[in-house]
Amino acid sequence: MMKHFRNELILAATLFITLVLTGTLGFHYSQDFDWIDSLYMTIITITTVGFGEVHPLDSTGKLLTIFLILSSIIIYGYAITVITEYVVGENIFKKLILKRMENKIKKLKNHSIIIGYGRTGKEAVKKLTDYNKKVVVIDFKKPENDELLDYEKVFFLEGDATKDELLSKAGIRQAEALITTINNDAENLFVVLSARQMNPDLNIVARVTSDKTEKKMRLAGANKVILPEVIGGEYMASMVVTPDLVEFINALSKEDTGHKTNLEEIHFRDLPKEYQGKSIANLDLRRKTGCSIIGYKTPEGKYIINPSPDTILEKGSAIIVLGQPEQIEQLNELFHLK
Repeated sequence: MMKHFRNELILAATLFITLVLTGTLGFHYSQDFDWIDSLYMTIITITTVGFGEVHPLDSTGKLLTIFLILSSIIIYGYAITVITEYVVGENIFKKLILKRMENKIKKLKNHSIIIGYGRTGKEAVKKLTDYNKKVVVIDFKKPENDELLDYEKVFFLEGDATKDELLSKAGIRQAEALITTINNDAENLFVVLSARQMNPDLNIVARVTSDKTEKKMRLAGANKVILPEVIGGEYMASMVVTPDLVEFINALSKEDTGHKTNLEEIHFRDLPKEYQGKSIANLDLRRKTGCSIIGYKTPEGKYIINPSPDTILEKGSAIIVLGQPEQIEQLNELFHLK
């Protein structure tokens, strides 16, 4: 639409310049005016300011004047129409898209909200959409032609995420998680405070740029606080100390084009009722699917590696399962998981 408007505006400007040149040349050669008088007569004629003639006009001059007045009216009308259509049409188009998106967001439940669409935000969006999660992104400016954005799964809102009104439009009260990636600890802190107040059950992951802010961010309501520099440094050191182990862990969590994974996290609430309250041995996942339970998260949040078969699945707990992609798919079918 912008390109079309630009072309139309260039055409209108070209027509106006052509009219000025035509009038100037016409008065100069037909009325024998000098160049300044010819340009002056042309300008006062096409702008219809009502000034008097520089010199008396003969019939040819009067006809030229009539032509310039009529032509200028047509060109002005065309230019005003082009500008009006662009301004009104662009605003209406944007409002319709925004309204449609807001209506879709209102219907979302258990979705994720990403604050900031920089490098960190883009990676978060890509990972979430790989797991078929619906995502609402809030940033000051919507990216143009971003290949990472799947507009069936990702909804974009422009504006300041520190404002409660925008968080509300993003469906904060129905959301499952919020990830704030702004490169400013004060703004991240403000977002976390507002989000926690609006949704006490929200899972909040916040980025910080200073370890001094980590404690404040947790007090504000963040469930997890991420310091990218620390994670990056630890990862690089691990690549030196235990490179094979790191590569193995990467292979476990790496996904192919089919978005398949070797690891699955299953919460107590997602288990069919007949499996809730049972022991790990009662699940018998090894025989049924080929998967192995390698971790157990207690209701208190403590992680147990390689839990005992007698471990009971309690409310609020979760299990970490390892298997080949096809075995994980079998597991999801067994428990009717998405």
